[in-house]
Formats: sequence, structure tokens, C-alpha cells
Amino acid sequence: MSKPFPGFSTPAAGPESPLEMLAACHERIRHQCATLLRLPPHLAAHGTDEKARAAAAQVMRYFDTSGKQHHQDEEEDLFPALIESMTGSDAVCLRDITQALLTDHHVLDAEWVPLHDQLARIAQGENIQLAADDVAAWVTRHEQHIQREENELLPMAARLLSAAALEHIGRAMCARRGLTFPRE
Repeated sequence: MSKPFPGFSTPAAGPESPLEMLAACHERIRHQCATLLRLPPHLAAHGTDEKARAAAAQVMRYFDTSGKQHHQDEEEDLFPALIESMTGSDAVCLRDITQALLTDHHVLDAEWVPLHDQLARIAQGENIQLAADDVAAWVTRHEQHIQREENELLPMAARLLSAAALEHIGRAMCARRGLTFPRE
């Protein structure tokens, strides 16, 4: 791995470094969450103008594609690779962490549905308000989830996963996105 966690700053890490790619995705999630947090006061002040419609569409597009792929990267590739690598005391810790993060994914996905529906209405030009408290709660849950991944999961993955396991994860990430793995 070329860079430590947290604090990975390059916005476009590639699948040849899957842990860095996951960390870079966290920064993009934070960016989308910041946009989402600005939307309720913008709607209150300006209604569903072009900026509001564009922001709603952008946030929806991100969480409906890249956000889902990020969860799949973790659930289908990273978590199983970590569980397979378990030894000693890491086993209990890993099971607890991955189960908690998986539960977070399910809660975030469920809470996304009503937000998505409201954003879709805004993106289509309907003049509705977005509940700032609901947005803030969802963003806070996301931030807490990201912090746990960056502080616990990714450092553990960097310590436990072999180069072959990381390459396998990177290749799966490419396949999920219809990309070619860079080292072919």
C-alpha cells in the first residue's frame, strides 16, 4: 500500500490500490453529503431553481451508482477477504466490525429511499422542501460509518491482506464498474 489511512488525499486512486480507492471514495461521499446538507437551506431561500435541481440530481446519481458500488466492494470483496484472513484475536474483532458496518449499510440504504424520492422530485422541478433534520441525521450516520472504516477497518485490512488478496479485490472492483484492471 502506498499511503497510510486516514487522510488519503488523492481523489482518484485506482483499483490496483483498492484500499486507497475505498478511502478516496469516502472523500467523494463527504463531498456529496456536504452538497446534500446545503440543499435544504437553499430550497427554503430559492425554491427548486436550476441549482437545486442540479444538486439533487448529482447527489442521487452518486449514491445510486458509486455509493452502491462502494458498499458492494466492501460487502462482496473486502469483508469476505478479511474474514478469510482472520487469525487469533483478530477473528472476534473482525466479525464485530464487519457485522456492524454491514448493519450500517442496510440502515443507510433504507434511510436513503425517502431522501432519494424527495431528491427525485426536486430534480424534476417540483417545489418541495427537504427536511434538514432528516438530511443531517443521514449525513451524520454516514460520517460515523466512514470514521469507523477509516479508523478500524482499512488499517486492519492493510495489515492483514496479502498482495494477492488486494489484487483480487481490485479486479472485482474493476469488474463491478466495467473497467479493465490496470496491470493486465
